[in-house]
Amino acid sequence: MFHEFNYSAILAASSRASWEIEDVIPDGARLDFTRPFMPEALARIAGLDRLSADEKRIFNQIRGHDYLSIFGLVEEFILPFVLDHARPQLNGDDERVRALLNFASEEAKHIHLFKRFHAAFTEDFGHECKVIGPADAVAAEVLRHDPLSIALVILMIEWMSQSHYVDSIKDNQDLDPLFKSLLKHHWMEEAQHAKLDTLMVEALAEGRSPEAMTAAIDGFFEIGLYLDAGFRAQAELNLAAFGGAVGRTFSGEEREAILTQQHQALRWTYLGSGLVHPKFRATVGAISPEGLARIDEAAPNFA
Repeated sequence: MFHEFNYSAILAASSRASWEIEDVIPDGARLDFTRPFMPEALARIAGLDRLSADEKRIFNQIRGHDYLSIFGLVEEFILPFVLDHARPQLNGDDERVRALLNFASEEAKHIHLFKRFHAAFTEDFGHECKVIGPADAVAAEVLRHDPLSIALVILMIEWMSQSHYVDSIKDNQDLDPLFKSLLKHHWMEEAQHAKLDTLMVEALAEGRSPEAMTAAIDGFFEIGLYLDAGFRAQAELNLAAFGGAVGRTFSGEEREAILTQQHQALRWTYLGSGLVHPKFRATVGAISPEGLARIDEAAPNFA
């Protein structure tokens, strides 16, 4: 076995890592708009040579807004999925049920946290930043798929959030401290969610025929491509927000160059960095070597 996760240890770790929203972003908390929010490894703003340093900082902050807003959007379908997974097991293993219900409770808390961030951002940024959605429509499209397909997408997202924080946020002293704190506390609880979702994937994969496993991997890619189309739309929304915030317009050629570059940045942030995560790959490889080969073939397109 490539891991030693169990419900008892996950539940105990979750209790130790627990926090309250008011401790992370209390009423009146202010973001520091003189500083970037996102690490360059994810934002990929530095390469936009036609922008001044101040404009790059503002674009970076818009990317920070989409980062937490899209995590909030994603958690709008993770929450009902986890509850649906827990419901048939309510008369089963107590620790398993408690861990899954705690998972759902923490996701609901994260949704609330990100809405509070959005309010704080909107109050001081001074220009509307729109986000793809609505959340219920995105959730409906994702949740119509095979539960294993959905669980694999969620697993990719959970491990992805771990690598983002550890690799490029934790030790970055340039970022706004409040934004970093939000991401730190999100990371603390998502660490347990990634382990729980690993167990969910294993349970959903158990006893599947090769044909059913192939269909589940197909569904995983269908969801990924649906989200990818949304990220192209988000790049357009971000550029519109940026143009409004700084009073700039772009020629057709300039606009397309920025959209292409930023769509690829969004693809890396929300898909590519998850596809290559070693723990996600280990889980896929354990249940479907063929599925892992397909993921490894696709991953470079999202780098």
